[in-house]
Amino acid sequence: MAQCTAPREGHRSSSAAARCPACRGGWGRSRGYGSYSPPSYSYSSFSSSGSSGFGRGSSGGSSRSVKPKWSRAGSTILYTPAEVRALTPIRENVEKQATLDLRDVFLCHAWDDRQGAAKQLHDLLEAAGVKVWFSEKDVGLGVPLMRAIDKGLANSRVGIVLVTPALLRRLPAEGIADKELSALLARDRLVPIVHETTYEALRDVSPLLGSRSGLSTAEESMTAIAAKLAELVAV
Repeated sequence: MAQCTAPREGHRSSSAAARCPACRGGWGRSRGYGSYSPPSYSYSSFSSSGSSGFGRGSSGGSSRSVKPKWSRAGSTILYTPAEVRALTPIRENVEKQATLDLRDVFLCHAWDDRQGAAKQLHDLLEAAGVKVWFSEKDVGLGVPLMRAIDKGLANSRVGIVLVTPALLRRLPAEGIADKELSALLARDRLVPIVHETTYEALRDVSPLLGSRSGLSTAEESMTAIAAKLAELVAV
């Protein structure tokens, strides 16, 4: 007896059914098969850990259809799968420290950006309810700068490095920003925010930092990035 080919090849059209030795001439009458199409899949959450290449040549793609496990009910913020892979280890560290009285983030930036992009990011985060350690407000007159920075690093859950052309110029000089960065790189709590430059340029100056995944204002606004960071550290 001739066997139907639908399970293997599908009957997507009457011509396909006509070629089937079992269904030839009887498509839609005697066999009762409906049209066959492959299953489709969708997902709304992504929680695998590990690093990714997001932000480095847009290897993470531009589709923002993922909501990570830390998104709260009603959140409208969407991520790429690569962003979720990059941020999941950071979130896990935030959750481990949820009971500690710490600042949410330590903002590392170049001195030149203190009244520009760094202040913009700081203000957006503070407006979203994030407690930010920011040298412009947390280092008082007469307070030793390095001691204040050490304390800020020790008492913050997450480190944010604002990577700008000014920071790239400063890092080779091994100044304060370089010391902050070295301390942050020693922990798995670092999120680079690339602004008005590229990951390629960053890798030329700091291959280690350039190997970390993060966020980029070339792909979304500073406001959107601040919203993601606020959601990331919310406990």
